[in-house]
Amino acid sequence: MLFLDIIGGGLAGSEAAWQAANRGINVHLFEMRPKITTGAHQTDQLAEMVCSNSFGSKISDRASGLLKDEMRILGSLILKCAEESEVPAGGALAVDRDIFSESVTEAVTSHPNIVVTREEVTELEANKATIIASGPLTSPALSENITEITKHEGLAFFDAIAPIVRAESINMEIAFRASRYNRGERSEGDYINCPFTRDEYYNFVEAIIGAERIQLRSFEEEINHGVKAGLHTFFEGCLPVEIIANRGKESLAFGPMRPVGLRDPRTGKRPHAVLQLRQDNLAGSMYNLVGFQTNLTYKEQKRVFRMIPGLENAEFERYGQMHRNTFIASPALLNPTMQFRTINNLFFAGQITGVEGYMGNAATGLLAGINAARYLNNLPLLTLPADTMLGALCHYITHAELEAFQPMKANFGIIPPLPEAIKGKRNRARAHSERAIAALQMFINKNEPL
Repeated sequence: MLFLDIIGGGLAGSEAAWQAANRGINVHLFEMRPKITTGAHQTDQLAEMVCSNSFGSKISDRASGLLKDEMRILGSLILKCAEESEVPAGGALAVDRDIFSESVTEAVTSHPNIVVTREEVTELEANKATIIASGPLTSPALSENITEITKHEGLAFFDAIAPIVRAESINMEIAFRASRYNRGERSEGDYINCPFTRDEYYNFVEAIIGAERIQLRSFEEEINHGVKAGLHTFFEGCLPVEIIANRGKESLAFGPMRPVGLRDPRTGKRPHAVLQLRQDNLAGSMYNLVGFQTNLTYKEQKRVFRMIPGLENAEFERYGQMHRNTFIASPALLNPTMQFRTINNLFFAGQITGVEGYMGNAATGLLAGINAARYLNNLPLLTLPADTMLGALCHYITHAELEAFQPMKANFGIIPPLPEAIKGKRNRARAHSERAIAALQMFINKNEPL
């Protein structure tokens, strides 16, 4: 019998467990929650979505849409569960996060080849095939063990979570339903939009800039994974709104509060800025503030965010918060197969590798699960074509310049150029997507069974 340990029951670990188990491997999946909490998770479910409830675009000529198409072809559990728990979000795949994680938990725990143990792993077994998918909130003890093995200190940045409000507390006499450019599943619109006049927007920005924040040093002292105290690094793809606001008074209006594609039905005009609310559960009773990750104190969040037109009486189901994310020096340590370069029976997957985005994390788990199974079955490991989105992500995190290495989301910029010039951004994206799917199909046909 062939055995595989997987550490971490998040998106990557759950996907890896599913893929390996479906290939006849006996998987032992370790998840330390609920015995040990992270400070960011709220449940004991597998694949809990800590930040947003959106998996990004599902349109094929968008980078995240292409990644979903590739994962669908590769038989992803995470994508299947996400599509089954979908809530309206225009061109994005957003889910009821509770139903989604419950679905993943049920699938994984009921698989005959998977055993789930709720305990912390503090040290790796040297001779055991293992996938480390412990995520950016890896416990200090395991982090120290990983550092000893890899001989590299952990890199780190700060990530943030957006608040959630109760739908019944939104003032729909001010807010309105709409999707940008009317691209939505509902005729009335998939998002609730809070419109700002010019003066309302500037007053709001001033309030954000002057609001009290939670001091980040406490995070560093509590979870010191090798980053010098006082060195605050933020992930550019998930900046707190107060950091964006400090970059210039119009930064939010050109960022998460951009009004393009939206008109206030009461005035017929485009607002100066808009805060969008996205449905967070199937019942439609909770909505999250899109792009409004924050590190403001809870008291200040209540005061400042109630300045948003339509949220003057908002009831907060969850306040935003910030947490420390740790990732390894993948360019120096991993092969694009997700295998550790100097330890053949060790694999890494998920956000700890430096891949950013829910679907990207799950996708690296998918590849790690497949390759760990192939390793145990003495089969050649798979390196996906670089002109596929997943192949490009894995190539980037294992070949980037280490000194400038930062988490990377799916994007067309990391895929090799097209062989001929094509005019128009969307036309180029469509050509990239078509080439990627063709390359993946050819790769699968050549290597069947995966």
